Amino acid sequence: MDRFDHAFTALGQRINTLSMPERVVSAPVPLSSLIDRVNAAKRLYRPGVRR
Repeated sequence: MDRFDHAFTALGQRINTLSMPERVVSAPVPLSSLIDRVNAAKRLYRPGVRR
């Protein structure tokens, strides 16, 4: 084996020993908060105005 093969094999072995990351679960957003955000966006929207 040459140096590249040796390094590649060593890297593959290190990757195989790593554990899978845990999925981060965020807290659910209350429905009332989402409704408030939609209503605020509606108040700011003005039809026909270019941005």
